[in-house]
Amino acid sequence: MPRAFITGITGQDGQHLAQFLHDQGYDVYGMVKGQSNPRIAAVLEEMPFIETVPGDLADLPSLVKAIEVSQPDEVYNLGAISFVAMSFNQAELTANITGLGVLRMLEAVRMVGGAENNPIRFYQASSSEMFGKVRETPQTEATPFHPRSPYGCAKVFGHDIVVNYRESYDMFACSGILFNHEGPRRGIEFVTRKVTNAVARIKLGLQQEIVLGNLDSKRDWGYAGDYVKAMWMMLQADEPDDYVIATGQTHSIEDLVERAFAEVGIEDWRPYVRQDPKFFRPAEVDLLIGDPSKAKRELGWEPDVSFPELVSMMVRNDLEIEAKKAGIAL
Repeated sequence: MPRAFITGITGQDGQHLAQFLHDQGYDVYGMVKGQSNPRIAAVLEEMPFIETVPGDLADLPSLVKAIEVSQPDEVYNLGAISFVAMSFNQAELTANITGLGVLRMLEAVRMVGGAENNPIRFYQASSSEMFGKVRETPQTEATPFHPRSPYGCAKVFGHDIVVNYRESYDMFACSGILFNHEGPRRGIEFVTRKVTNAVARIKLGLQQEIVLGNLDSKRDWGYAGDYVKAMWMMLQADEPDDYVIATGQTHSIEDLVERAFAEVGIEDWRPYVRQDPKFFRPAEVDLLIGDPSKAKRELGWEPDVSFPELVSMMVRNDLEIEAKKAGIAL
């Protein structure tokens, strides 16, 4: 059976990827930081097939040990300080984990290497936030980067060091430039889940309003389950390369809010939404929309879940969760 090693196993993408690879017949190893990670118990309850391995993206020896123990065929580096707003307050930590963590992971893979006739294949989770103040629309693999946050800057370093290791050491190393991808497993601190959870709570009478920042920002939103399949497809290709993974369609935060409220039968959403300047970023990314033509052409990848289906899925999931917590029958 092929073996996969995943950093960021407790995150949205890590969970989706672990389930997908398990369904493909993989042995799945997930890296866990710390002795009592508060999130891993819930993940293992849902996916007991995951073998956990200790490690820390800030500590190279632990990464080398983790690769030696797991002996993977494929490494998926999804671990990062991934909340953009937090990166402004903890810029150095973000640079160390999200940026230098990629270098350490690559170095660990290079040092362990894998079997001579079957070298370890490496996937890096790059981000559309690298484009930032976009130079062209839509964004492709050739679009210049202009990050607008410490998170975006760290991701640019991670992306570029993957290219460097691929060219310098002939490693099979790929980066997926993933545009925003969401789902029921998304953390509550991210705007999509913040909106769908609040809408569910408002519908159930558990909350009165939702407080947001800029409603005009536009994003290219897809479903996380579709995007992790693209990660895997990159590592099955004959040659390593980098790919934009996106839907090619854009929606504003206001579109998201309107559709989420409509899902629970509330047509006039404005009385329930309040804007607060504290949720505006110091430097905003206004429009991100990806061109996934290369991934479609070379990998045969296509997204299956539409934006309306995604919002509906998330709202329904949050309705069930909040109703259950509150003892309310739907």
